[in-house]
Amino acid sequence: MTLRTEQRQHIETLIRLSEGRDAPLAGCREVIRRSWQRCVGEYRLDPGQPREVRVLTRQALQEHREPVDELLHVARAGVDQLYAQVARLGYVLLLTDHRGITVDFRGQREHDRALRKAGLYLGADWDERYAGTCAVGTCIHDTRAITCHQNEHFDATHIGLTCTAAPITDPQGEVIAVLDISALQSPRSQESQNFGLSLVNLYARMIEDAYFLHRYRDSLILRYDTAREFVHLNGRGLIAIEEDGSIIAANGNGRALIEAHLARWPAWSPQRLPTAPQLFDGDLGELLGILATGEDQIRAFRVRASGITCFVTLVEPRHRHLPATTANACAEAVPALDGLAADDPAMNRVLKLARRLRNEEVSVLVTGETGTGKEVLARALHDSGRRAGKPFVAVNCAAIPEALVESELFGYLPGAFTGGRPRGMRGLIQQADGGTLFLDEIGDMPLALQSRLLRVLAEREVMPLGADSPVKVDIRLITATHRDMTQMIAEGRFREDLYYRLNGAQLRLPALRERADRHFVIRSVYEGLLAERDEARFLRADAMSALLGHAWPGNIRQLRNALSFALATAEGDEITVHDLPEECQGATLAAPSFKAVTFDGAVADEGRALHDLLDEARWNVSLVARRLGVSRPTVYRRMRRHGLVAPNHRAGG
Repeated sequence: MTLRTEQRQHIETLIRLSEGRDAPLAGCREVIRRSWQRCVGEYRLDPGQPREVRVLTRQALQEHREPVDELLHVARAGVDQLYAQVARLGYVLLLTDHRGITVDFRGQREHDRALRKAGLYLGADWDERYAGTCAVGTCIHDTRAITCHQNEHFDATHIGLTCTAAPITDPQGEVIAVLDISALQSPRSQESQNFGLSLVNLYARMIEDAYFLHRYRDSLILRYDTAREFVHLNGRGLIAIEEDGSIIAANGNGRALIEAHLARWPAWSPQRLPTAPQLFDGDLGELLGILATGEDQIRAFRVRASGITCFVTLVEPRHRHLPATTANACAEAVPALDGLAADDPAMNRVLKLARRLRNEEVSVLVTGETGTGKEVLARALHDSGRRAGKPFVAVNCAAIPEALVESELFGYLPGAFTGGRPRGMRGLIQQADGGTLFLDEIGDMPLALQSRLLRVLAEREVMPLGADSPVKVDIRLITATHRDMTQMIAEGRFREDLYYRLNGAQLRLPALRERADRHFVIRSVYEGLLAERDEARFLRADAMSALLGHAWPGNIRQLRNALSFALATAEGDEITVHDLPEECQGATLAAPSFKAVTFDGAVADEGRALHDLLDEARWNVSLVARRLGVSRPTVYRRMRRHGLVAPNHRAGG
């Protein structure tokens, strides 16, 4: 079918539409349907009279460029980068103002005449009211990215074109420009332009954010993302704030965050916006002190409206600095507690409360999954308070045989029972006198002993077995459990009155998989193990990625065991993903690999399988390592395990 025939059929289709017959709209995309209806019903465009391309004079073009001169300056780098990517595919690039006038253009000179005729040129007018349905004009009307492909254009002279456009908005959400790529020829399928749509949308957002940063370069700007790695590079959210935390402006993602907050708390209004600390559920000092915390100057916060964790950094004003009082607005340093977390919001709330409790006598109940570091927190609470330097006695209630719990806790006098020490024994409660008693797994304490513990807490005295009179004790009690205490109380397995004695304040530790500072935790545990072993070994990036991606059902205790295993078994001066326990290697296990076949617990054919692979690869260890998805040292280690030696390395060979 010739282009002229297609144009004639297209015009006939639109004429039927203008006569009130909707049949031509069958199968038409909704966004195009609405635009066609506007063209014939609202703009009164005649499909039978295609319009000539309208190109503004130089003077008129200059009048359109002046209001967006600042944007053109900011957008230049993005425009050049995008055009460099699409030029070889036959596309030209247009940047228009909010009325659809092309104020910047990139195209190939050899196609100059054809491009000018098609309207793909500097100064061309792509307003939907004049040009009809087209990517630029319809994008401006709907304020959304769109592809207008071939015969989706209203004007018959445009049906050979494919055009993809995305809006660029100002900080108030109003369209100030449109970024468009267009081609004179393209495949018939509209889906062929999907990648171009994503690309144009991406660069439009980049230009929009660059313009925002330029406009508010003299203000404080919070930059955030849900991925820590992208915050400095391309953080999606931008919010300009005053030094008191009030919001000045925001980019698209920032406005969406504000709108989500307003939707959840309708008492607020666009005239009375929430403050930045209300959005991110933190103190103003924590937000303004970001640049003074952490190596990467990023801090994690919980978003109040959604509960998700965002990573935030602070972009300082160009010509002024934060006052010293603001930069130092962070909480008082408490080394014993501060070293337990980096910037995880849940952990920071726990540690903030722990700082307030460290010098109080109130009993503390630490809850959380097994392995989350409950004893570590209890010891840090002790070491940071006024009882530091006094005894810290830790008791695992689940590890002591039930028959010995009473004597271990309360102690006994000489001859109190058969088999006891001749001189008796001071119980653990007495040993903690003046300091802190930490009862781990308190949920496993036998019910009969719960009454005696309750008395100790009420009277601050302990009755050793065989004694006639109690002994006064001065202890601070911290308990911990991974159990559901409310359920245990309901089932009659734990005394309710004791629970409320223990739960003067509760600190809930998040699971490792929930923490935003997993990288910090992994580094801290690894460096601690290196210090214990007096070693210096590098943890390679592939190992760190696997550790970050693991679910850690056993939490920090499991992490410590995994790293200990890697340090004990790895060869060389670095730890790779293949040195980790297999359950921690994550997606790497999906790589092609042989598996040992076992009978009665003995390896049967791992060595044979490895020998066959090596033989097939002519003993090229690097090739075998790539096929198995493991490192070369791992292959060599397995070769030694099975006594496999390359033929050219055998004695006498």
